[in-house]
Amino acid sequence: MGLNELSGVLWRERQLLELLLFKLEEEQLLLTSGRTQWLGHATREVESVLDQIRTAELGRAMEADDAAREVGVPEGSSLMVLAQEAPAPWDDLLLAHHEAFVSLTDQINDLAEGNRDLLATSHRATQETLMSLQENVQTYDPRGSATSATGSVQLLDQSL
Repeated sequence: MGLNELSGVLWRERQLLELLLFKLEEEQLLLTSGRTQWLGHATREVESVLDQIRTAELGRAMEADDAAREVGVPEGSSLMVLAQEAPAPWDDLLLAHHEAFVSLTDQINDLAEGNRDLLATSHRATQETLMSLQENVQTYDPRGSATSATGSVQLLDQSL
């Protein structure tokens, strides 16, 4: 039963990785469209899927150890080792899971890196805009006369 249970857990984990990829793409669409008011929601959804993946990984580790005992390899063996030692059709199925995990992980890493770059660029642009505003802002001195802003005046966008 170890290989059957492991396969079920691997399918669930693949679904979660696909969902994570989708949520990261949603996040990227929000960043590129400038609709950042929803960014907090998107980030929470990404974190929720990551929590589910962590839970699934614990289940996978337990099932992988059972499957390892079933095929006669040491507990903690990699998915590739299990695939190499498993009888047909499990060998092909485990190899397909491995290939899917590699592909999904690469896509997730690329998308997450792109999102980090977009966030960094947006942050820099916001800082530059705020600095340029500080230099040009007109305020009033204690006598009510217009004066240029000094270093003590700051603008703060609380939505950031």
